[in-house]
Amino acid sequence: MVFPRRGARAPRTTAHTGTGLLLGAARHSAGRTTAVFVCSAASAGASLALPAVLGRTLDLSLGGADGAGFWPVLCIGLIGAEVLLDALEALLSGVASARATAWLRLRALTGLLGAPPDRAARLTPGDLATRLSANATEAGTAPVSAAALAASLLAPAGAVVALFLIDLWTAVAFLAGVPLLALVVRAFARGTSDSVARYQAVQSVIASRLVEVMDGARTVAAAGTAERERDRILAPLPELAVQGRRMWQVHGRAVARGGVLMPLLTTGVLAVGGVALAAGRISVGELLAASRYATLAAGIGAGAGLVGSLVRSRSAARRTAALAGLAPMAYGTARLPADGPGRLELRGVRVVRDGRPLLTGVDLTIPGGVSAAVVGRSGAGKSTLAAVAGRLTDPDAGRVLLDGVPLESVAYGPLRREVGYAFERPVLFGDTIGEALAAGPDRASPGRIRSAARAASADAFVRLLPRGYDTPPGEAPLSGGELQRLGLARAFAHAGRLLILDDATSSLDTVTERQVERALARDVRAGTRLVIAHRLSSAVRADLVVWLEEGRVRAVGTHAELWRLPAYRAVFAAREAETPASETATPTAEAAAPTAAGLPGRLAHGEPGR
Repeated sequence: MVFPRRGARAPRTTAHTGTGLLLGAARHSAGRTTAVFVCSAASAGASLALPAVLGRTLDLSLGGADGAGFWPVLCIGLIGAEVLLDALEALLSGVASARATAWLRLRALTGLLGAPPDRAARLTPGDLATRLSANATEAGTAPVSAAALAASLLAPAGAVVALFLIDLWTAVAFLAGVPLLALVVRAFARGTSDSVARYQAVQSVIASRLVEVMDGARTVAAAGTAERERDRILAPLPELAVQGRRMWQVHGRAVARGGVLMPLLTTGVLAVGGVALAAGRISVGELLAASRYATLAAGIGAGAGLVGSLVRSRSAARRTAALAGLAPMAYGTARLPADGPGRLELRGVRVVRDGRPLLTGVDLTIPGGVSAAVVGRSGAGKSTLAAVAGRLTDPDAGRVLLDGVPLESVAYGPLRREVGYAFERPVLFGDTIGEALAAGPDRASPGRIRSAARAASADAFVRLLPRGYDTPPGEAPLSGGELQRLGLARAFAHAGRLLILDDATSSLDTVTERQVERALARDVRAGTRLVIAHRLSSAVRADLVVWLEEGRVRAVGTHAELWRLPAYRAVFAAREAETPASETATPTAEAAAPTAAGLPGRLAHGEPGR
C-alpha cells in the first residue's frame, strides 16, 4: 500500500466522487467493456440487417426469382449470429462487472484502512458492510450498462436511417413521436435517481442496526429485549417500502407510457407504409422491413432500463466513493535514531472531534525506558492521548515526537515497527491463532510467538486448544481475559521502543496481571511503556503517573506523591475499598518525576489537590 507524504497536495480530480470512481472502474475494465460494446454493436448490426434480408427474401419468393435460396440461408445465419453475440455479451458483461466491482471494493477498502481509525469509526459496521457489498456491486455494473446503452442506441439510429432509405414519409411518421418518447425517458431517469438514493440510505440504516444487535446478542438475551430490538431494526421498513414503491411506480409509469407510445409509433409507420405500398413506391418486402425497423427504432425506449441501472449505479458509487475518499494519514520518509531509548514528547497537543475538545494544551515528556500510567476519570481523554502518542490519529494542533523525531515525518514501516499497541478488545486476524500473533510490520517467528505468549500468560491455554497455535480463532472458545492475553502476546511479539497498552489488562485477574507485568519487564524488549490505567495497582507499579482531567494534564509524578492529594484518590474511589493496603504503599524504586513539560520536579500545574 502506498501512503502519501505529509504535506503533499492531492491532485484536484473527481477520483473520489461517484462519477470519478465510475470512470476509474471503466478504465480498469476498459478491455472487457469494449468487448461488450463490440458484441452488442455487432448484434445490433445483425438485427439491422435482418429486416432488409427478410424483405428481400419475401420479394424474391413472391416474384419466383431464381437463386432465392441464398437469402433464407442468410436469414438463418443472421439470427444465429445475433443469438451467439448476445450470449457472448452476457458472459463478458458478467466478467467485466465482477472485475469492476472488485476494483471498486479494493479502492474503498484501501481508503477505509488508510484513514485514521477515528475517521473510519464514524461509519457504523452495518453501513460499511452495505457500502462494500451491495453498493459496490451495483456500482460495478455501471461500465457494462454504459457500454450496453451506447450500443443499444445504434439499432434505433440505424433503423431510422433504414426508414429514410425505404421511404421518407415512414421516417417522418416515426420521428414525429420521438419528442414524446424522450420525455418519457427523461422523467424516468429523474424520478429514479431520488428514490434510489433514499432506498439505499434506508437499507444502510437497517443493516447498521442489525449488526449492532448481533454484536450485542448476549446483552439483548439477558435483558429480555429481543422483541424491542426486532422492532427497532425493522422500524425503517415502512420508509423502505415507500421508496421501493416509488421506484416501481416510476418504472411502471415509464413502461405504461412506453407501452402506449411505441405501438402508436409502429402503427403510424405501418399506416404510412401501407399508403406507399398502395401508391407503388415500396414493395411488400419493403413494407415488412419498414414494420421491423419501426419496432427497432421504437426500442430506444428500452434504453430507459439501462438509464435506470446507470442512475442506481451512480447513487451507489457515491456511497462507495465516501470510503475511497477518506483522507489518508500521510507519512514522511524519516527514520528514528537507531539507539533511541523511546523518549515520548507531546508539545501543545490539542484534539477536537465533532466540535468537542478531547485534549487541550497537553505538554508532556515521558523519559525513555520508563513505565508511565495514564489515569483519570471516564472521558478525561486517556484513550485519545494513547491514540495520539502512537499516531493512530493526528492532533489538530501541536506535535508528538519520539526520540526527538516528529511522528508525522516518520515513514510508515519504521513507525509501526517501533510503536506497538494492545487494546481492551483485541481482534485476531488470520486463519490460525499463530498467524494472528505473527501478523505485524515484520512477521514474527514461531519461537518469538511462543515466547511472547508465555510472557502474556497465554501459552498454557493455547496449547490446550484442539490444534494449539494452528486453531482458527473462530473455533477457539476464548474468555475475555484469554482474548486480552492473546492481544498482549501479539503486542509483545512485535514490541518496539514504545509500547502502548490501552486498558489491555482490564479483563485479567490480579494475579495474572502481576505475572504479565513481571514478564513485560523481564522478557519483552526494553522500552517505554504507556499504560492507560483504570486499576489502582497499575498506577502503583508504574514509574510515573500522568493524571488527566477534562482533556488536560493536571499533574505528573509518582503514585506515592499523587496519592497525598484527595482529588487524585477520588479517581480510584470506586476501587479503593477493594484494594489491599499494600497496593497503596510507596513503590520500592523511585523513578524520575518530570513535570508535564518534562522538567525536573515533583508535581505539575500548581496544587492539584485543591
